[in-house]
Amino acid sequence: MKRNFVYLLAALLISAASCSFTNKTFDNPDKDKLLLDLISYVLENGHFNPKDIDDDFSEHVYDNYIEALDPLKRYFLQSDIDEFSKYRSAIDDQIKTSDITFFNLTYDRLMQRMDEASVMYKDVLETPYDYNEDEVIDVDYENLSYAKTKDELWQRWRTQLKFSTIERYVSATEVVENEEDVKNEMTQHGVNGVVVDEKGTPVNPESSSADEDEELPKDPIALEKETREATQKTLTEYFEFMGDLQRKDWFVVYINSIVEEFDPHTFYFAPDDKERFDVSMSGKFEGIGARLQKKNDHIKIVEIISGGPAWRANNMEVGDEIMKVGQEGETPVSVVGMRLEDAVKLIKGPKGSKVLLTMKRLDGTVDEIAIERDIVELEESYAKSSTVKKGERTFGIINLPKFYIDFEDYKNRNAASDVAKEIEELKTAGVEGIVLDLRDNGGGSLKTVVDMAGLFIKEGPIVQVKSTGQKKEVLSDTDDSVQWDGPLVILVNELSASASEILAAAMQDYKRAIILGSKQTYGKGTVQNVIDLNQFLRGNTEYGDVGALKMTTQKFYRINGGSTQLEGVKSDVVVPDRYSYSNIGEKDQENPLPWDKIEAVSYKDWAGYIDYEETIEKSKARMANNSQLKLIDENAQWVKAQQEEKVYPLNIDEYKAEIEKDEEVLKRFRKITDYQTDLSFKSLPYEDELMVKDSILKEKRERWHKNLSKDVYIEEALNVLEDLKINNIKKNKVVQVKG
Repeated sequence: MKRNFVYLLAALLISAASCSFTNKTFDNPDKDKLLLDLISYVLENGHFNPKDIDDDFSEHVYDNYIEALDPLKRYFLQSDIDEFSKYRSAIDDQIKTSDITFFNLTYDRLMQRMDEASVMYKDVLETPYDYNEDEVIDVDYENLSYAKTKDELWQRWRTQLKFSTIERYVSATEVVENEEDVKNEMTQHGVNGVVVDEKGTPVNPESSSADEDEELPKDPIALEKETREATQKTLTEYFEFMGDLQRKDWFVVYINSIVEEFDPHTFYFAPDDKERFDVSMSGKFEGIGARLQKKNDHIKIVEIISGGPAWRANNMEVGDEIMKVGQEGETPVSVVGMRLEDAVKLIKGPKGSKVLLTMKRLDGTVDEIAIERDIVELEESYAKSSTVKKGERTFGIINLPKFYIDFEDYKNRNAASDVAKEIEELKTAGVEGIVLDLRDNGGGSLKTVVDMAGLFIKEGPIVQVKSTGQKKEVLSDTDDSVQWDGPLVILVNELSASASEILAAAMQDYKRAIILGSKQTYGKGTVQNVIDLNQFLRGNTEYGDVGALKMTTQKFYRINGGSTQLEGVKSDVVVPDRYSYSNIGEKDQENPLPWDKIEAVSYKDWAGYIDYEETIEKSKARMANNSQLKLIDENAQWVKAQQEEKVYPLNIDEYKAEIEKDEEVLKRFRKITDYQTDLSFKSLPYEDELMVKDSILKEKRERWHKNLSKDVYIEEALNVLEDLKINNIKKNKVVQVKG
């Protein structure tokens, strides 16, 4: 579970690198074996902290791989595990000899068990559930034993699907009860369905008469059947998705069970995964600008990306189905039943080329459209800013979701240059202080964070980087100009990682900004390089694209010599949040590299503030007495307790009692969302112009501003900006503001 979670959270620090360890050739005719040989060689020679591939290593890989294949223990039988277990301490030997016998065995058996399960779940859901029966489910799957027989496995599916269905059933019965309450209220003074007043006079008899065709509330038996059918539909869609996975997809799971044993951030990218990674890091791709979803063999439009080619063409809408895809001068290909990934490959293409789409509209009509592909930018990936009025004063907010970069050309749009532009716009708007919001920012490019730090200080060191067997390297800002020399607050939380931590740590060490947020940030102090594995296969025409390996090659350190690894950055002002008691940091992952420290480098504190420490103490005092934060802290503790609960009732009365109990608690916590500040947010003029033509962008910004107006952390960050006083005498000697 932790391994899957970290995939979503991992901060990826990428520095440009090329690896040429040796001129060794890789010529195994079996692509899977070649890939295993290639990856193990690169790891052994390039990883920051290579591990001994021995029996202990093998046992950890085995355990994590089996868990990845069957995390809920609803496919494999104990007899399967007994058969697999003879390889538990042999995987290291198989890696060294490029042997994939163990993978072949587990893959074939998994396909067999999944085929059996695809029939079993339908059989299970044919039988009505008795919700009056005293029964519970234990969801502590990690400590659950495997089923010994198929009958026991059938019972496991029955219990798990009952757990999935009871929530639907309870919700449905509540709707029916509400409908009945309304009908009873309307007819308690009525005759034959006609509502009357207290004197017995009909009230609007034409509209109040009972409609003979009106659907009556469903009885419990019908509801039970309906909710079982809904669960079956969900499972059918799940098995359709799983059925689209190919052998190569499962081999990637095996490979990553091996490479993640080195550390949580070393990861193999199959070719398609590498492309998605590049898109996530750059925030853009070449295509038509539509998000697609496959359902029941049909590929439908679920979102049209604002500003993209499809949005500009205005000839498709959400809900339309793509039936065929054609390239210029070629016969269109049907995508009905095709894997979603394969259909996307057909639709994407180089800027300026055209794609022909046969569309089935919502009204059932079918027509063909042509869209010229272009660069599609994912607006939600990029920095955005807003002014905020607090009393008579104006401040600025910059939200940065990640430290994005175009690996092909750094001069293209990147996080540092975008933040610089936003600062200039905010300065033009007359802001007196800036809040840089790095909450939930999982990191990104190492170069962009160094450049961004230089926007706030005169020249100086930003981060230290250390590679195995090499001298440390100090990455510095060498530009003595300063983009913003006014008050600065940086917001962080437990999900602020890697590049976010570098920036926050540097600004904290220089005493340039006050860090406000969680007790500590994520705690990822390692640097990854993305290694193109194709470079080792010179003249490769037989194997095709073999993908890339994101590998930990360095650790970074603060300029004061400390490491953010495991410990993260500790906020100057600690405030509770929803993650305060959750195990989501680097220290909670498997196989993290250890914390250590190195020598500090020479640097001077920023001399621009006259009340830095006093401002921190004032903020701490306010936070200690903030009732909203106390409620948030209580909620975080309650959520933690809920996460640790492993046994749930499947008896409807007990299940409802648990819901009612939780509902009473949640009534208090809903006050969190009722919180409202008196702050007023406004987009910058350049965005106002864009929003005239782009209603989607306008809606997104309005939603963002609404959330900011209810954000207690933003409110306190602005209080801190108000308290910070600039030492103009010292400041003018220290910085030179760009004109």
